[in-house]
Amino acid sequence: MRIDIITAFPPLLHGPLSESILRRAQEAGHAEIVVHDLRDYTHDKHRTLDDTPYGGGAGMILKAEPLFECIETLQAQRHYDQVILTTPAGRVYDQSLCKQLSMEEALIIICGHYKGIDQRVIDALVSMEISIGDYVLTGGELAAAVIVDSVIRLLPGVIGDGESMLTDSFMEGELDCPYYTRPPSFRGMNVPEDLLSGDHARVRKWREHAARTLTRQRRPDLLEDSSRNAPERKKK
Repeated sequence: MRIDIITAFPPLLHGPLSESILRRAQEAGHAEIVVHDLRDYTHDKHRTLDDTPYGGGAGMILKAEPLFECIETLQAQRHYDQVILTTPAGRVYDQSLCKQLSMEEALIIICGHYKGIDQRVIDALVSMEISIGDYVLTGGELAAAVIVDSVIRLLPGVIGDGESMLTDSFMEGELDCPYYTRPPSFRGMNVPEDLLSGDHARVRKWREHAARTLTRQRRPDLLEDSSRNAPERKKK
């Protein structure tokens, strides 16, 4: 998979994209992540990226010209399955959308910044708008890093322990269960006996019950969604 990220502030992405699983995925050839400095597509001496909005009001707007030039330059080189804009106005990101994006071959992610971007870019070039939650960030760089991290880790071969990934929260429509490791007793707090039993069926049953209980307590909406979608899953 290839992901091209367009940003006015490349240094904001250097750390998240060059450590841990993302670094290993790139080194192993599972993913190619390319960050593009939007200022490279400006042509005035001040390398201007933004301007005031028509109609007045506070804030600055990313200009259409550099965004069009950058995106069209990339699209002339290869096909992209999605051109994504990170924006509070987008679809709220979830594991379902993450899995959908992980099956694509090439993505462009535009990092929104300032007050927003010229609407003509959205109308002409953007195929998907994504929000990572109902709050506002300084810019879309951190949101882009979240999307990239969550998508790349789903690619075949990126995570060595595939079973671990399959039991992550949200993969089966509910939260994951609690986990414990050595020692079995710490400051008077003990690991549940079922997990120490060595009985795989007993352990599995405990984990399923604990996951369902935790989901019911903290995210009952996930269980409601799962119940509504159950007939559809059976049909498939």
